[in-house]
Amino acid sequence: MQVPAQFQYEKAASIEHALALLARYGPESRIVAGGHSLIPMMKLRLAQPEALIDINDLAELATIGVDGTRLRIGAMVRHADLLASAVAGEHFPIFHDAEKMIADPVVRNRGTVGGSLCQADPSEDLSAVFAAVRADAVIRGPAGERTVAVREFFVGPYQTVLEPDELLVELRVPIRSSASAYQKVERRAGDWAVAAAGAVLRVNDGAVEEVGIGLTALGARNFHAREAEEFLAGGPATDERFAEAARIAAEQCNPFTDQRGPVDYKRHLAATLTERALRTARGRWFGRRREES
Repeated sequence: MQVPAQFQYEKAASIEHALALLARYGPESRIVAGGHSLIPMMKLRLAQPEALIDINDLAELATIGVDGTRLRIGAMVRHADLLASAVAGEHFPIFHDAEKMIADPVVRNRGTVGGSLCQADPSEDLSAVFAAVRADAVIRGPAGERTVAVREFFVGPYQTVLEPDELLVELRVPIRSSASAYQKVERRAGDWAVAAAGAVLRVNDGAVEEVGIGLTALGARNFHAREAEEFLAGGPATDERFAEAARIAAEQCNPFTDQRGPVDYKRHLAATLTERALRTARGRWFGRRREES
């Protein structure tokens, strides 16, 4: 039987209380919400925090809504709630595409958006999704609030810019007219991705006016394909351009061989899934334009 090492347990009553507890217990404390990543690591003694700070009662972090030109998603929003959110799906179908393929209903009912991003697992779907939509992460700490682009939030595998005494409280996504899609290959339903790609696209007069490409489980720096985005920007939204952008994305990512497959196979998936995501996003873009006309 696997049992975690001893730890202190505290239940935060507010954001300010959570920050005070983080300051009290120091760098060896950990925030727990869904717990689906942290608790198994604790049972294996891969993580041995001195204190767990439970933030499940912080309802102010569990809301989804629109504030002017921004979609706001609280860090405590459960995967199931994001999947069910009509407003999130209306503006960014990529969220629904990804959430349908994350784990299983048990995990989706408990796991949180903020927990997924803070884990910074290279195979985490939402990290690539939020990178593709160019979201901002709102962080609260002793010095107040700061905002960091999600593309700068990750500093390496399982590493973020969060300081030990800081808390991720919200994700903010600028709303603009766009279409999006997410494509994933997994060994079995609900498994971690072998590879996945997400795309956000805006087209004007046949040209790519805006594009975001996120990559999961492919070793892409900060979960996005910058060179492929730069290639597409301003050019025609054609199959040929999408295929070349997909090739660039595959070339620039850095997958490694593991139990899910060899490098060459993952590069092939990177190209295939990027092209599919771009084509699906384009189809949704023109479908929306037809509905609006």
